Order: sequence, then structure tokens, then C-alpha cells
Amino acid sequence: MDLKRINSLIREIPDFPKPGILFKDIFPLFQDPIAVEMVITHIVNYINTSIDKKIDVVVGLDARGFLFGPLIAMRLGAAFAPVRKAGKLPGSTIQVSYEKEYGTDIFEMQADSIKPGQNVIVIDDLIATGGSAAGAQELIKKLEGTVLSFIFLIELEFLKGKDVLKAPVYSMIKA
Repeated sequence: MDLKRINSLIREIPDFPKPGILFKDIFPLFQDPIAVEMVITHIVNYINTSIDKKIDVVVGLDARGFLFGPLIAMRLGAAFAPVRKAGKLPGSTIQVSYEKEYGTDIFEMQADSIKPGQNVIVIDDLIATGGSAAGAQELIKKLEGTVLSFIFLIELEFLKGKDVLKAPVYSMIKA
């Protein structure tokens, strides 16, 4: 995998979404199909060589986890389940309030998206304080699923977000 190529496609936007935040914009990555393929292949290889249980469900976090999650789920032969901000999912849902680096929010999952005992991995583009991933973990626990791993494209190590999670964390890029 050409980590240099992937890194070169991630833009830094200062003061977004508020002053003091240095936003990591991954959307230029999607203008390079080979780079996207490298990311997906790398993550699937990591899962296949590091997790010794069958993955039943890949959970993608709103919204950039939706870009990688379904592709990874398809390659693993697993289901995909989105975690969305409140009011965005139809049908019966469960919800949790969580803290993120610049405020509080509410996440929801459809109540039938994970069955009791299913093995789950959580995918997102970036981990900062770990609040959104911890919120997803709580939703999965409510549905009686087991989080085997959290996987991120980028980890902002100085914020120590992985310390709040109760499953192994893998990040391709540490910043």
C-alpha cells in the first residue's frame, strides 16, 4: 500500500467546522479510484489477518463511514448497518447521546440492524476524541452485538480517542 499517495490526497482545512479545528478532508481521495481501492484492500486484509472471528455486520458512522463501510462489508460477505444522526432513519430506532470534539449529538440505529450475538466492526474515516465511536459502541451493545474492532482511516493520536473505546482500534494513518 502506498501510504504516501493516500496521505497526499487528504486535505487539511483550518478552522472548519469551527475556529481551532484542523479538518481532515478525505473527499479528494475519492477522485483517485486506485487510492480508494488501496484503502479498501488494506482494511479488508487487516480484518482478515487480525480478527479471528467471522464479521456479521459492518457498522459505518454518519457520514463518511458510509463511504467505506458498504464496500468493506461486501468484501467480507457481511451486512452493513448505518449509524446516523437523529431523525434520519425510518422505522423503529434506538438512540444514544454522545460527546464529540465540538459538542453533543444524538446517534440512532434501526432496531433490527444487529441481532443478539452478532460480531461487528465499526468503520469511520477519523477518530478524534472517540465520542462518536463510543456512541456507536453503546448502540451496538443495546442491540446485544459484540464490537470486535474499530477501524479508522485517520487517528488524531494527541486526542487519545481510542482510550474511551472498549475494543481494539486500528488506524491506517496516525496524525
